[in-house]
Amino acid sequence: MSARSEDTVDKADQDKADRVASDSHIEGQPTIAVVGDGQLARMMQPAAAELGQSLRLLASDTSASAAQIIPDVVIGDYTNLDDLHRVASGATAVTFDHEHVPPEHLRTLQAEGVNVEPGPDALLYAQDKLAQRKKLREMGLPVPPFMAMESVDDARQFWHVMDGEVCIKACRGGYDGHGVWFPESEDECADLVATLIDDGTPAMAERKVHLVRELSAMIARTPSGETVLWPVVESVQKDGICWLAIAPAPELEPSLRDEAQRIATRIATELGVSGVMAVELFETTDVDGDPAVVVNELAMRPHNTGHWTQDGCVTSQFEQHVRAVADMPLGSTEMTADCTVMANVLGGDEDPDMAWSERMVHVWERFPEAKIHFYGKGFRPGRKIGHVNISASLIADSAAGSAGTSDEQSNAVSPDDVRKKAREAAYFLVHGRWPETAD
Repeated sequence: MSARSEDTVDKADQDKADRVASDSHIEGQPTIAVVGDGQLARMMQPAAAELGQSLRLLASDTSASAAQIIPDVVIGDYTNLDDLHRVASGATAVTFDHEHVPPEHLRTLQAEGVNVEPGPDALLYAQDKLAQRKKLREMGLPVPPFMAMESVDDARQFWHVMDGEVCIKACRGGYDGHGVWFPESEDECADLVATLIDDGTPAMAERKVHLVRELSAMIARTPSGETVLWPVVESVQKDGICWLAIAPAPELEPSLRDEAQRIATRIATELGVSGVMAVELFETTDVDGDPAVVVNELAMRPHNTGHWTQDGCVTSQFEQHVRAVADMPLGSTEMTADCTVMANVLGGDEDPDMAWSERMVHVWERFPEAKIHFYGKGFRPGRKIGHVNISASLIADSAAGSAGTSDEQSNAVSPDDVRKKAREAAYFLVHGRWPETAD
């Protein structure tokens, strides 16, 4: 092909891309630029479309999860400032489905008048775990004892001070259990820190928390300062990955619920967070044996523990996020059922021959109330492929006692029942068969 014909093809492709981008936006409505092409950006799309908003996506590839369904896609690299300029051009706001964009690029965009939500000064505390720990301690909020790991001597010193109750974390980039280690001996701890230093990976150590369970307190905040909270949920982990989210967290002490939401509100307000934020917490006990919470991580974007809001809440986290970053009034977070359980669909060791569509049919035949959400991703062991939400109105056993009818008793549902259904539905989607026993 001649150089001239190549130029003609390139121009035709660009004209087509410009036409697609133009046709995908509604004049006078917000255009939200989303950096990141995963399932979180994908699930923002239907929420934005129902509001008349438009998304423009910075994606690594047209086959990426979000790029499959968002018409206006800029192919590029989120670490490249020129690519960020391209996706931000003319957008009402720039937001994220991950926290890994270089903060210096975001400050450059801000200086040029681009509306970045959340801004880099807030996002830093979701990007850098050590900076986050220092900031939260400065604010007087509950965090485990911690220390920067700058030498092998630091590792050995911290090991002795904590009596071996040590967790090592990479300061940046870890997720779903990656970048977190629990050494079993002082030498293992020292060797691990030595390896991280040699690899140029900044790391920190903190005291290992004795868990009762994990909780998540989610909040949305607009740039102008309006905030709303969702009910605190219980997060159940498997191999470092969120497996289940149970809303609301069963049998949570009201004082702990209030404390978790107070912490989330204070962080969002004082750090100037905009959009949705998840505050992941450990429920533990204090020195007197009383229930307590400590902060684990921050995520300044929609979060896995908020997927239940799609089908169990008046306003989902995805709708709330695109409303918030556009500085529009926030929606109600009232639950639409007494209990909703989200179960992640995580790739198993093998992918069964049964087609996904057939697996979905079997799930719906057994659980017609199941809401299945897929991410357009191929199979890989441990990969987040989708999730299932199941909601129910509860009839407590005590309420269905002598005063209740036999029908009420037979239809009584507990949070454990909802949890079991969600687990079984997700299990079938992964394995193409029902579990023989409860997981």
